[in-house]
Amino acid sequence: MFFSGIVSGLVLLFVVCLLPACSVRADSGSLTYSDQWAVHIEGGERVARDLVLKHGFTYLGKIIDDHYHISHRHVSKRSADPSPQHHESLAQEPQVKWLEQQVIRKRVKRDTQFNDPKWPRMWYLRRGSNLDMNVMHAWDKGFTGKGVVVSILDDGIEKDHPDLKKNYDAEASFDVNGHDPDPQPRYDYTNENRHGTRCAGEVAAEANNGICSVGVAYDAHIGGVRMLDGDVTDAVEARSLSLNPNHIDVYSASWGPDDDGKTVDGPAPMAQKAFLEGITKGRGGKGNIFVWASGNGGRNGDSCNCDGYTNSIYTLSISSATENGHIPWYSEACSSTLATTYSSGSGGERQIV
Repeated sequence: MFFSGIVSGLVLLFVVCLLPACSVRADSGSLTYSDQWAVHIEGGERVARDLVLKHGFTYLGKIIDDHYHISHRHVSKRSADPSPQHHESLAQEPQVKWLEQQVIRKRVKRDTQFNDPKWPRMWYLRRGSNLDMNVMHAWDKGFTGKGVVVSILDDGIEKDHPDLKKNYDAEASFDVNGHDPDPQPRYDYTNENRHGTRCAGEVAAEANNGICSVGVAYDAHIGGVRMLDGDVTDAVEARSLSLNPNHIDVYSASWGPDDDGKTVDGPAPMAQKAFLEGITKGRGGKGNIFVWASGNGGRNGDSCNCDGYTNSIYTLSISSATENGHIPWYSEACSSTLATTYSSGSGGERQIV
């Protein structure tokens, strides 16, 4: 059964390299001068106060050591031209070693803003309160998924989707149902095979491209395995879980056994072997990461302890919370849950884009 894709999507934040710092020289032809100066005056603060007052300046305070902050009331607060007459008058004093009329510099708050039309509705990534997941703080530190490969094990993904195609990774994709490399979903009048594409968008939708939404790891490479649009067998699961293990870092799965409160099921022998091989040999011995949604059987009293995928020691089981921090009506509780993230809630609460 499909689980809410967001519960495995929102935990995928990954490391990127920080860009080197750079210096920028302002264009001297576009400077804006203020009515303030910085000045180096020897002799102490008393001497500085007397000198600046003598030349019509107002003393604003000490900057550091013998450097002082001053202003002049007859100078415009903002001007395209400097004020050499006031500058040169004070500069003639022997105690004045250096002075500079201050230039207004443009500075912007480093708040994350995107032009993607759905970004203002993505409350779960940008709350800024005690219920915040700190996603934007992670982005500010450079954790945007760059260099990380994620594969969505589901009903396929639209590899040419305008919000996914830049990050699409063919080496992290395969069609196990159709036995070919193309994970494109099979669409019909029911439109049921959209789940994998939605999960992929939650993980790695391109940011700041003016299209749709923003992925939680928007610089990650994203692939998909089409494996739920047909008969699911042990072999199908094992092939999906073991696809290109030295290339794929994270396998994300939002499915499992029936959530009817009666079914106890889990991976069969080949899938179990795929898990073991992945965590011991994947990524050149570092181990693959298997992220699993905990289940949607809350209404039926189901427990994810009875789900052999979420309670496996080889998977990271992720549950969900509503906008107000409550347990959703569909959520399953169990001891295997590693973390909880936002998902859609009740009628009065905001949903996931």
